[in-house]
Amino acid sequence: MRCEHLRETGARIRLKGNIALLKNLIQDLDGHHFDFYVISAAPEEVIRSALGGIVAPDHIFGTRFNYHPETGEISSIARVPAGYGKVAVLEEIRERLQTRHDRVVYVGDGSSDVHVMLHVNRRDGFTIAVSENPFITQIARRTVLSDNALSVLIPILEEINGWDAARIRTFFEGHGLDLQEWHKVRTDSLTFTPTRSGAAPTA
Repeated sequence: MRCEHLRETGARIRLKGNIALLKNLIQDLDGHHFDFYVISAAPEEVIRSALGGIVAPDHIFGTRFNYHPETGEISSIARVPAGYGKVAVLEEIRERLQTRHDRVVYVGDGSSDVHVMLHVNRRDGFTIAVSENPFITQIARRTVLSDNALSVLIPILEEINGWDAARIRTFFEGHGLDLQEWHKVRTDSLTFTPTRSGAAPTA
């Protein structure tokens, strides 16, 4: 496996819709400015190829490999930002930007985001889950499900900017997007087990 193979893989990845627009819109949301970074356990070359022209390479942190100087093949792993490793990368970025803990917004979709979401929550940051993964939906302050990347703006606009639904709809319409379906739901996850043998139900 060589670097060019990873780049080819990244070029084939199907991204959620409107990632480029999302990155542009968060530059200034009613006076709030956000810096857009990607932290992933996937190989750095894959992510950079997939997000080429959208996210600057120095804003992408993925698994980094060392390559054999003669064959160009992967020889070892230099860094893996997964689990607590994501916390280390997040703190590196935060310190570089001189940003307070409570100004961090973290979006995650898998179990490798558990540690970093707990870290952000403990320091009064804001966490958003974008999948139904039960490990993170129980931790994240908000969960939003959509195949459109712009969906993560909704909890930000509500919780941070303090916008109501009407203003949010108007905002999207101003960018040529009609928010057709917006269902707010609460999900209770239950598990039942049989009562012990011989026990009769009570009235």
